[in-house]
Order: sequence, then structure tokens, then C-alpha cells
Amino acid sequence: MTALRTPALVLLAALTVLGLLLAGAPGSAASPVHPSASSPVTGNISGPSALAVGGSHAYFINGTGGPAVASDGTIVGVLEWNATVSALNSTNVTLTPSSGRFVGSGPAETTLQANNLTESVTILVQIISTYQSENETTNITYVVQVVTPYVLRGQLVAGPSAAVLPFTMAVDLDGNPVGTVKVPALKPNQAYNFTFDYATTGLSAGSHTFTISLANQGQGLVSFAGGARQFSASFNVRGGPPDYTLWYVAGIVAFLGTLFILATRVAARRRGATRR
Repeated sequence: MTALRTPALVLLAALTVLGLLLAGAPGSAASPVHPSASSPVTGNISGPSALAVGGSHAYFINGTGGPAVASDGTIVGVLEWNATVSALNSTNVTLTPSSGRFVGSGPAETTLQANNLTESVTILVQIISTYQSENETTNITYVVQVVTPYVLRGQLVAGPSAAVLPFTMAVDLDGNPVGTVKVPALKPNQAYNFTFDYATTGLSAGSHTFTISLANQGQGLVSFAGGARQFSASFNVRGGPPDYTLWYVAGIVAFLGTLFILATRVAARRRGATRR
């Protein structure tokens, strides 16, 4: 009788162990697995390193990693940022907005408004990655030089027989795009004075050329006098002193340059019949 009972006891014990293993197997009523973070919290700030006095510009903040981000890059928790500015004189220096959350893989955007002083402004951003009770942070900075810009000034005059609809002029410096100028609608013979500020932490000594262009306005729609599609003006930069950075941050206005493009005529050609 004893020899017959032993296999049954062994079988019962085996079933019990198997049942315990199944209770802890995937698909059971266990709590969900926390998605592992792909990396530590990291981030960066991008935007122009120089900003004209009194000017403003958009800056972009990227952030990822930490417990809020799964190994495939998906945000499963809360990934947010808080920003402040630091400057010797921070009066009227602002960031708008100064906080927010990252959504998807795109960057957050904020606008830096400078005051009317030449100085160094530091953007300080804290990125916070949170998932349930886990929290990790990192701090990143970006330095912007608020400078006295080179200034390109000019006057546009509509032709005597045609009005000009709103259009945009492209601005190049030494053949490289540096910005645009928006021109409003003009009546015949109406003048428009435009200003373009170019902020930089330095140009090499020697001659440089600003060019305003109508290349993207459609063939024949808008042109300068004589049918020209662009207009250029050159200026000269003197060599800087040995300690270039200190010279600039100290606020000396040695980079100020003013160019005048006077009485440049703009003609608008209409297609088809003349409107009355």
C-alpha cells in the first residue's frame, strides 16, 4: 500500500509547484511593469547667440530621458521645463512662456526679450522628468550676447503709375541669408522707410556686403529701378583689439554700422488688364 501512495504524493507536490509558478507568470493579475528609461535626463537650447539691444527672438528647448521617457522614446510620464534668465541688469529681460511640458518629440519654444543695454544674458532651464514616484532633473544653460547691431536702413518708393501689394525682401550678408524685411502695401509715389538690425558677436576685419533681394516675389511682379532684382551696399569693419570677448561684453559700440539705401524705386507690374 505504501508503494502505491508515493507517486500520488509526488504528483500532488509537482502540481502545487507548477501552480505557484503560473501565479507569477506574465499575463496574471500582477502590477504593470515600469517602462525603463532610455537614458538620463538631457536637453539643449538652440537659437541665435547674439541679439540686438531691445530685440526679441524665439529660442527652442529640447528635453528627453529620465523616468518619464520609455526606452523607445515615448513620453509615458510628465516631461516639463522651467526657465529663468540671469543678467547683470535683468530689468525688462523676459522669457515668454517661462515653463511648459514637452509633447511628442518636438521642442518647446520660448521668446527672449532683451533690454536696451549691451550685456551677456544667460537662459537657465531646468528639465524635470517624472513617472509615478520617480523624479529626475537636469539643468542646462545658454548664453546670449545682447549687442549693438549693424543697421541696414533704406527707403522704398512705389512707382508713379502702380501700387505695390505687401511683399517680403530677403537680406543676405556676404552671400549668406540673415533675415527678411516685410514691406506693407504702398500707393503710387508712397515712400516706406525700412530698418533691418543684424546682431552678431563679431565680423572679420575688411569689407562686407548687405544685399536685399526680391528673388522670391515672382518674376516681374516687383522690381527695383531698371528692373533689378537686388540691391547691395558694402561697409568696412576695422580689426578688433586682442581681448575680443571682453571688449564686446563690456558694451563698447564698436560694431555699430549704418548703411543708407536712398530713393530706391519699386515698381509693381500687373498681369492682364489694368484695374480701375
